[in-house]
Amino acid sequence: MRRRFLTRQRTLRPGLPLAPDGYGFAVQTWNGHAMAFLRLLAILAALIAGLQPALAVRIADADLSSHVVALGVGGFDAAEKAIADLAATGDDRVPTILDRLGNGELMVRKADGAVFAVEKAGLDFRLTDLVTGVGAGLAPKAAVEKIKVNNRIRRAIASAVGALTLMSPDPSVRRAAAEAVMKSADVAAIPVLDQAIAAETVADIRSAMLAARATALLASDAPEADKVASIAAIADLGSRDALGFLSGYTSAEGAVGAAARKAAAVIESRLMLWDVGQNLWYGLSLGSVLLLAAIGLAITFGVMGVINMAHGEMVMIGAYATFTAQEAIRSSWPELFDYSLLIALPVAFLTAALAGILIERLVIRWLYGRPLETLLATWGVSLMLQQAVRSLYGANNREVGNPAWMSGAFAVGDIQVTWTRLWIILFALAVFFALIGVLKRTRLGLEMRAVTQNRQMAAAVGIRTPLVDALTFGLGSGIAGLAGVALSQIDNVSPNLGRGYIIDSFMVVVFGGVGNLWGTLVGALTLGVANKMLEPYAGAVLGKIILLVAIILFIQKRPRGLFALKGRAVEA
Repeated sequence: MRRRFLTRQRTLRPGLPLAPDGYGFAVQTWNGHAMAFLRLLAILAALIAGLQPALAVRIADADLSSHVVALGVGGFDAAEKAIADLAATGDDRVPTILDRLGNGELMVRKADGAVFAVEKAGLDFRLTDLVTGVGAGLAPKAAVEKIKVNNRIRRAIASAVGALTLMSPDPSVRRAAAEAVMKSADVAAIPVLDQAIAAETVADIRSAMLAARATALLASDAPEADKVASIAAIADLGSRDALGFLSGYTSAEGAVGAAARKAAAVIESRLMLWDVGQNLWYGLSLGSVLLLAAIGLAITFGVMGVINMAHGEMVMIGAYATFTAQEAIRSSWPELFDYSLLIALPVAFLTAALAGILIERLVIRWLYGRPLETLLATWGVSLMLQQAVRSLYGANNREVGNPAWMSGAFAVGDIQVTWTRLWIILFALAVFFALIGVLKRTRLGLEMRAVTQNRQMAAAVGIRTPLVDALTFGLGSGIAGLAGVALSQIDNVSPNLGRGYIIDSFMVVVFGGVGNLWGTLVGALTLGVANKMLEPYAGAVLGKIILLVAIILFIQKRPRGLFALKGRAVEA
């Protein structure tokens, strides 16, 4: 049996000596399998290396060193050529070298012309070899000379680094590299772009690379037919960068100029539609802010008939309550910072609601039926609240931080959507429908609706209208405090925060219909969108004046607004 095994083993491995015993045979067989496994690993490694992007290529240290030395020889023309030569090597160490050159960290040692990365070490400089990363000792200031860099060299560096990073495994890096090459229109980047385009699998990044190649081709001495084709590739990108690049060729004569003008017109039409969408998004965002600021006013104005000029200060109180809660969390429980706004919501609501109830009990309850005196009294209260906040927090703006889940933005086509604005819109709608639920499904809501429709009859059937007034004023003020939480994320938290929203809030309430929440929703969104649509053409100030005049004319035709309340007292 042993001889059969040995014979088979000799047959499988010619030239392998026979093992003296069974253990030796097992060891030699295992070694044979291990060698086969290592050969397989070597083959796989070679395949993986062949699939690696060009960025992972390395040339000999001596060759790279010769290119580095060329950076310190001659003037700016020679330096630009040396940068191009370095980029052409494709070595993965080149981006770091060029980045240090752009940052002014490279110096030439006068004794032998060698180029090093330097950092200050007392009165001397510590030298580091750019190729190997090995320290080269210290050198006095007189022994080295800094390589000068101007804007022309910086542009060459940006173009070279962009071309080198076109083959990065990170898609965001490749996209940024393509955009950098497109802006620089570097003709030398065309060969690298061709390689990157052939290897690219992501459609939008490939389009960006094709547009970058087209811009480089336009800047070259290519035939006119190729330049016209490249203009079509740039037009397919359809971005503002593409339009800006084509604007340099719209005045050209011949087929190139005609193609550039046609492509620019197509891009302008496309961007105009996206601008309308962007303004619509801005309008919805503004409308959600107006809804939060006005919805509480709609309740107090509709139920009590009180013109509360201190409503803006309830928004301010909510914002400062948010700031105070967040500062407490930062100092005591920093790990809860991302939840600080959620924690601040009940704090801001209760703080503003209690302030509203106090104002109603101490001031407004004595002035029912006297609208002018109520307006003046609440205006005085607003001034007192502003001064109180200045005394407690100071007159300077306060910053309320954004949690991680509210930071950043994303794009929908060419429309930029910030997470902060999106969350505020969703929050405003949540508050609106929660308030609808309170009014429709709770006893307080039933009594509020009864008092709104006929106060005398509601009192006659046993509803305590003074208590309903106080709770209604507190509810409206609490919702204004929630608006302050939202506004703290997009506006400066200052004593004057609410003043900028009080007039717009009254416009929303009057336009939508006094005391009607659905009218407030429609009015806020309508005024927000109309305001942002008018701004690009009429400007911010004139646009608001046009809206104000339009609302005045509308009220002349419909004094009760879009959605008028119904009830005997109201109709009387």
